[in-house]
Amino acid sequence: MSILIKGATLPDGTTSDVLVHDGTVAELGAISTKADRTIDADGLRLLPGLVDLHTHLREPGREDAETVLTGSRAAAVGGYTAVLAMANTHPVTDTAEAAERVLDLGRTAGLVDVQPVGAVTKGLAGEELAELGLMARSRAKVRVFSDDGKCVHDPRVMRRALEYVKAFGGVISQHSQDPSLAGPTACCHEGELSGRLGLPGWPGVAEEVIVARDVMLARHTGSRVHVAHVSTAGSVEVVRWAKSQGIDVTAEVTPHHLLLTTDLLTGYDPTYKVNPPLRPDEDVRALREALADGTIDAVATDHAPHARHDKEHAFVDAAFGMLGLETALPVVTTVMVESGLLDWAGVARVMSANPARIAGLDAEHGRPIAVGEPANLTLVDPTTKVVVDRAASVSLSRNNPWHDRKLTGRVVATLLRGTPTVLEGELA
Repeated sequence: MSILIKGATLPDGTTSDVLVHDGTVAELGAISTKADRTIDADGLRLLPGLVDLHTHLREPGREDAETVLTGSRAAAVGGYTAVLAMANTHPVTDTAEAAERVLDLGRTAGLVDVQPVGAVTKGLAGEELAELGLMARSRAKVRVFSDDGKCVHDPRVMRRALEYVKAFGGVISQHSQDPSLAGPTACCHEGELSGRLGLPGWPGVAEEVIVARDVMLARHTGSRVHVAHVSTAGSVEVVRWAKSQGIDVTAEVTPHHLLLTTDLLTGYDPTYKVNPPLRPDEDVRALREALADGTIDAVATDHAPHARHDKEHAFVDAAFGMLGLETALPVVTTVMVESGLLDWAGVARVMSANPARIAGLDAEHGRPIAVGEPANLTLVDPTTKVVVDRAASVSLSRNNPWHDRKLTGRVVATLLRGTPTVLEGELA
């Protein structure tokens, strides 16, 4: 199948026709070749397909909240061509067989490349290393390992994990949260507001001490550590210092931590309960600046769907998490592009190239738009403003923090190896 994309604006600002044939970019420039399908891209931005380092697909075990198929649909609509599926499923993805099952579910869905993330420890218990080597050697070729949702809090276990994955080029993605500082009932950022609302909070330092510990362990072992969902200015400073020292550390920030603040908790709406929690304005500003200057490498959604019966509770009892796949690019456009903090080349860097590199998917994803490269592409209307409607989501869940917000940017088309998964903003 051949597709001709006419008059698209590339990440560097140049305008070009793009001919896609047999899954690759076949021609660039002024193209007169006829194609099976032509897409008018006048005024639209063409990006490498987006890559998400942090997606919860819930299958197996919680198919009432999301499945690999429905999550893949949400990812495609959001402009993604690859997602990393977190390991906190039921059962946990802590064996080669479990990783291969997730891989196969993604291939059956066929809308995005679903790359399993392996658990660091068996059952996410934080005590005994999972089958890291077997998962790495399996058909799933797991390269990212995380106990996300739980911190690998024992420094000896974290050190062993870092030493182990170094042998095959893996990376540990850490949910940085000291459980002794966070407390078992903490549900929001600790500060004046949490005290006024009577909600148990945890301080930013609960994140920062783990980030600091882990970058030192990465330096000691010569291994790679990735800091998931950075949420505080203090964590930003630790990562910035670590990079200045040549430590092999990368970091991600979520769309919701780039825009939403802890002030939203005044209505006790459990939609805004997330881990790590929403933070004050000063943290949000630091995160935006760090993403712009490269201290933070990537935007990752932490897409965390929940069934209504898990989310619709009193705030302190509700499940942590928010939807993110369908709205990530509009949030980044609204927060980072419209403000001038990022140009579109920067968006391609933090939402495609860097995530693909961190995940070890850069042989096929996050590639420059050039002749001979895989045609994993996302076409975006950069100026259209859309009011988010949670009822319109293709996810099974409705815990959408962006409901009724006006955001800029709309994914028009997504191509996975040259095959449209989304056209005119709808699943193809």
